[in-house]
Amino acid sequence: MRRPLLAVAGAVATLLAAAVPALLSSPAAAAAPRLTATITQVSVWDTGYGADVAVSNGGDAAASGWTVEFDLPAGTTVSSSWSSTRTQTGQHYKFTNLSWNGTVNPGASQTFGFNAAGRGTALNCTVNGAPCSGGTASPSPSASPSASPSPRPSASPSASPSASPSPSPSASPSGPIVDVSTAAQLVSALAAATPGQTIRLAAGTYRGAFATQRAGTAAAPITLTGPRTAILINDGPSGTAPSCPAPTAGWDSGYGLWLFGAPYWNLTGFTVAESKKGIVLDDSHHVVIDGVYVHHTEDEGIHFRRSSADGILRNSVVEYTGLVQPGYGEGVYLGSAGSNWDCHGNSGGVDRSDRVQVLNNRIGPNVAAELIDVKEGTFDGVIRGNTFNGQGISGQNSADSWIDVKGIGYLIEGNTGTFAAPGTFVNGYETHNPATTPSFLNGCGNIWRGNTSDLGGVGQYAIKITSTSKCAGNLNVVYASNTVSNAVNGLTNIAVTP
Repeated sequence: MRRPLLAVAGAVATLLAAAVPALLSSPAAAAAPRLTATITQVSVWDTGYGADVAVSNGGDAAASGWTVEFDLPAGTTVSSSWSSTRTQTGQHYKFTNLSWNGTVNPGASQTFGFNAAGRGTALNCTVNGAPCSGGTASPSPSASPSASPSPRPSASPSASPSASPSPSPSASPSGPIVDVSTAAQLVSALAAATPGQTIRLAAGTYRGAFATQRAGTAAAPITLTGPRTAILINDGPSGTAPSCPAPTAGWDSGYGLWLFGAPYWNLTGFTVAESKKGIVLDDSHHVVIDGVYVHHTEDEGIHFRRSSADGILRNSVVEYTGLVQPGYGEGVYLGSAGSNWDCHGNSGGVDRSDRVQVLNNRIGPNVAAELIDVKEGTFDGVIRGNTFNGQGISGQNSADSWIDVKGIGYLIEGNTGTFAAPGTFVNGYETHNPATTPSFLNGCGNIWRGNTSDLGGVGQYAIKITSTSKCAGNLNVVYASNTVSNAVNGLTNIAVTP
């Protein structure tokens, strides 16, 4: 039997009247954090990979600390980590925040990272005891338990120079594309490049002088991209050089790729080889070099010069440098020596190639000078997650370490360094304090954290601080999270910070 409509309405009203007070009297849900964690491989090589871990807060209250745990399959281990405290039980790893990155505000993230020996990915990931994906179900075995990260190019290092291709950058170009397949086409494309344009290299060998003075913009950078089998070679130099290096008619610098006054470029995927220098940036800020392979150069491999600030070098391989001038065969060169500021100083007479980040690269073996030379007058760079192989360091021109730091305020974190004969090796990391005009506290205020060093039974200290008196008020800091093995003397010659 159907009830009259008025009777049904009256019953509903009675129920609502009873329910509303109860709803109004119920306490509001307390604000709480809701953490998730995403593990992203940012570089991959034959025997391992590097990963970043982002701990994100999707809740409505700040988290005051975090712990990420996961298992790795047999045959894979964590070889180094950074921005966290790591403990291990068998194949189970636990990472907890440090004092400075424990707070995760709503809508924000904190990050740490690790390098793995072996190719196995993380299983059973949890953050503060809950699944990393943020759900309640058991996490699926995956290196990326939550939403898939944006694709990032990666290099595929090998034990020796190889023309085998590496994955090309997978992000689709958003602007006009210029496809090139010959050296002449590349020269023309570099000379005519416009903001937002992508120059796409076909596989093959390109011989010539490849330089550009065209600028991108922050909103529309210019991209030069290609597979690893796109190989740029400069058989120069030739002609009469100017007193200071600058593109000059009738002179070939011999550089494999030269950006001069060309900010906001992305260089991805291709190879530069058999040139006087590899990639040189002059007055070219905000340049990203990602997934390139540089090898067999007469002098240095990659040089950020003439105030080429705010650049990034990541996921790349540099080896076999200094084939003609071993003492000038640095793998990566940041800035310029003070004696060269007359040529390369364009910021108050100083080469301010500041805030360059060197991330997740393999540098060496057979880099004849320092694997990274950080020059005086440069500030606030980051050198993180790299693998350094010191085999083949020549010892010429005082080249006897993985990194020589003369800059100020660098963070050197989560790198793995090794040395084995042949070569000349004294310390893993060194500082020096050259005097300059204008004056800076060169070689001061730098931080070492979470680095793993194997000195091969030859090196004295993993981290040798040359002077403390010259850094009064801005001391170098070596944290206890650094480790060393096979050292003649030990971790460092200064007091360690807990």
